[in-house]
Amino acid sequence: MIHSSDPEQKPIRDDRPRTSSVERGGVREVLILAIPVVLTHISITGMQIVDSVMVGQLGSPQLASVGFGGVWLWTLVCLFVGTTTCVQTFVSQHFGSGNHTACGAWAWQGLYAIVPVSLLLGVGLFAGSGAFVTWLEPDASITPFAIDYLTTRGYGVPGLVAAVTLSSFFRGFGDTRTPLYATVFANLVNVVLDYGLIFGKLGLPELGVAGAGIATSIAEWANFFVLFFFFRSKALMRAFGTQFIGPNREQIRRLLRTGLPVGAQWWLEMASFAIFLTLVARMGDAPMAASQAFISLLSISFMQAQGLGIAVTTLVGQYIGARDFDAAERSFYSGIRLCLIIAGVVGAMLVLIPEPLLGLYSDDPRVLALGRPLMLVGAVFQIFDALAIIADGGLRGAGDTRWPMIARFLLSWFLFLPAAYFLGVVLEGGLTWAWGGGVIYIAALTWLLLARFRSGRWKHITI
Repeated sequence: MIHSSDPEQKPIRDDRPRTSSVERGGVREVLILAIPVVLTHISITGMQIVDSVMVGQLGSPQLASVGFGGVWLWTLVCLFVGTTTCVQTFVSQHFGSGNHTACGAWAWQGLYAIVPVSLLLGVGLFAGSGAFVTWLEPDASITPFAIDYLTTRGYGVPGLVAAVTLSSFFRGFGDTRTPLYATVFANLVNVVLDYGLIFGKLGLPELGVAGAGIATSIAEWANFFVLFFFFRSKALMRAFGTQFIGPNREQIRRLLRTGLPVGAQWWLEMASFAIFLTLVARMGDAPMAASQAFISLLSISFMQAQGLGIAVTTLVGQYIGARDFDAAERSFYSGIRLCLIIAGVVGAMLVLIPEPLLGLYSDDPRVLALGRPLMLVGAVFQIFDALAIIADGGLRGAGDTRWPMIARFLLSWFLFLPAAYFLGVVLEGGLTWAWGGGVIYIAALTWLLLARFRSGRWKHITI
C-alpha cells in the first residue's frame, strides 16, 4: 500500500490481499482495513456530536434544531454522497485486476459528475432554507434555529461531496489511513471553531447555532483540501495516474449507472426518515431533542459498522477484480462476525448506562424521561442496522446497487412510515412506539439484503 501521508514517498504495491500470512478475506484482513476507517468515522461523527453537545448547552430548542436541520441536510445531500461512493467500487476492481494506473481517472470523473451539482444544492440551501423549514412546520421553538443551521451548512456541501469522492478513491486501493488523517485534522478545526463561534470565544463572534453550522462547513472544506494535497502527490501520480485528467463522458456514464442507484437508495431511505423526524419535531422541542440525543448515541455503533462496511466493499471489489469469489465471500462474512461483536458491546452500553449517556446532551428532565426507553429500542435497532450496512457494503463492492435501492424504497416508504405512524399515533404509543416502527423496518431490510448476498447473483454483475 502507498502510505500517501508522505507526498514524496515512493509507491509500494499493496500485496496485503495476496500474502500467505493474512488469510484472503479473513477477519484479520478486514480488521486491518477497517480500523482506520472506523477511526475516520469516529472523527466524522465527532463533528456531529460536538455540535450537539455544545449547542445542547444553549437549550433544548437549539439541540432539537441541530438534529432536525442535520437530518434534512443529510437527506438533501446524500443523493450526491451515495452516488460518488461508487468511485471506490471502480478503483477497487481495477486495483484487484492489476490495472493500477487507471484508478486515478475514476476520482476525477467522480468530481466532474457530482461536485458541480452539489454546488447548486449549497446555493439553494443558503438562499432557500427559511422557506423550506417554514414549509416543514416544525415546532415554533425549533424553526428559527433550524433555519440558521441549514443556511450555514450550505457553505460546506460541495466540500463534503468532494471529500467523499477522494476518500472513496483512497479506500478503493486499500489506503484507509490518508482519509483518517484528513478527517482528524478537519475535526480539530471543527472543535476549535465550534467553541469560538457558538459561544463567542477566541476573539470570534457569538453566533450560537449558526456558528455550529459555519464551523462544520469550514471543517468539511478543510477535509477536502488535505485529501486533494495527497491525491496530487508525485507518488500517487506514478502509481495510480492521479495527474489531471479531463472529463470522460463514457466513464461518467458508467459511474452514474452504478452510483446513482446507491445515491437514490440513500435518498429514498433518508427522505422517509426525515419525514418521520418532522412528525417528531411537531410534537415539541423535548421529543425532538430526545430523538437527536438518541440518534447521536446510535452513531457509536453506526460509525463502526460503516468502517467495516467500507472495508468489505474494498475487499469484495478487489477480489472480484482478481476473480477470487471465495475470498470475496469470506470478506463479507468476516465483516458480519466483527459487526455482531461491536453491536453487542454498544447494545449493552445503551441498556446498562442510559442516563449517563443521555446526560451528555441535556439535563432537561423531559428529554431524559423520553430518552430512557428509547435506549432499549436502540439496543435492538443498531444490531440490525450494523448487519444491513455490511450487506450493503458487500453488494456495493460487487456493483450490485439497483436491487438494494428497490428494497430500501419499498420498505422505508411502505413499511417504516406506516408502522411508525400506526404505533406512535394511532395506538398512541408516543415516541418510543414510533421508533419501534423503525426496528420493524430495519429487521426486514437486513433479512432481504443478507438473502440477496447469499443468493450469489452479485458474482455475475459487470460494471
